[in-house]
Amino acid sequence: MKTLIKKSLILTAVVLFAVACNKPADKKAQLADLKKQRDELNMQIQSLEQELGGSDSLANKKMTTVAITEAEKSSFDHYIEVQGKVDGEDNIAVSAQTPGLITAVLVKEGDAVKKGEVMALTDNSVLQQQIENVKTQLNFATNLYNKQKALWDQEIGSEVQYLTAKNNKESLEANLAALNDQLEMTKIKSPINGTVEEVNLKVGQMASPGMPAVRVVNFSSAKVVADISETYASRVKKGDKVIVFFPDFKKEIETKIHFTSKYINPVNRTFLTEVKLRPSDIEYRANMLAVVKINDYTNPSTFVIPVSLLKESSSGKYIYTAKEENGRLIARRKIVEVGRTYNGMAEIISGLEKGDKIITTGYNNLVEGQLIKLNGTQD
Repeated sequence: MKTLIKKSLILTAVVLFAVACNKPADKKAQLADLKKQRDELNMQIQSLEQELGGSDSLANKKMTTVAITEAEKSSFDHYIEVQGKVDGEDNIAVSAQTPGLITAVLVKEGDAVKKGEVMALTDNSVLQQQIENVKTQLNFATNLYNKQKALWDQEIGSEVQYLTAKNNKESLEANLAALNDQLEMTKIKSPINGTVEEVNLKVGQMASPGMPAVRVVNFSSAKVVADISETYASRVKKGDKVIVFFPDFKKEIETKIHFTSKYINPVNRTFLTEVKLRPSDIEYRANMLAVVKINDYTNPSTFVIPVSLLKESSSGKYIYTAKEENGRLIARRKIVEVGRTYNGMAEIISGLEKGDKIITTGYNNLVEGQLIKLNGTQD
């Protein structure tokens, strides 16, 4: 028995030696090549498993409960939101026309005033004296003119005497008219019908042109003014629909843009936009804060979904939909093209079809091919 085993071992060694001596380099290269192929196949298998998200293994796990919504087309509106403030159609800071000492303030905040109503007076005592002096001179010149005219009509006296008397009278009349105009300029008057919102005058204070004295606002026609970035210049036009929201009142109204400036402010690169406000139960006040939402884009028929449903991969943005396959509900990825987004909602340009069952809850931990069940159903 031992002899037989010994002979077998010797024979095996001889065979192995012969094989080893037969092109050993080729065998080693073949072995290395096979190992390399094996490693490449393992990497490809691992890559495919990761890409499929382990669907083969996860699909056999416990089904995930989800809720779905069928895809239906609706309208999508996009808005540009900017902060604005309320202003009156007429909001005027009135100042004195001539410098002078304030002698009387005739209005207070909240008073209603009419166009031309006197709101304050500056010192006019010197002008009054000048006017009285000119009136005296004018009376004398008028009497003299009347006498010269009567004589001239009777062809008595020279023409020079008549024309001199006439010229003196007309000159004094013009002088008196100019003084009366100056006297009117000592009165600070309201240029519009409105309400006194601010009085910056006190008796004894000096007033001068350009210094705001009284602010008068007419809120019979109110508006909201807002500065809009130059970026939106091509998207904001007169007549665009606007929603104005008043945070203090928690109310909003719909209106339209009635003015957009053609001038870009070089300091902050914005342009002025005005929105008229129609009468409402809101008591508008000057400089009241308002949020202006300008409708710059509308798609009347498109798919609209919450932004939170969107996920992203190397292939693009996608959502999960529920599909029935072989009597079971399966979670399937659906690549979608997203348009604009606003207020947490996204416009879907392509990728969805009417009736698609969009998974709206329970989608966070889903993978492609996973078994799912609807909320309220049994496994």
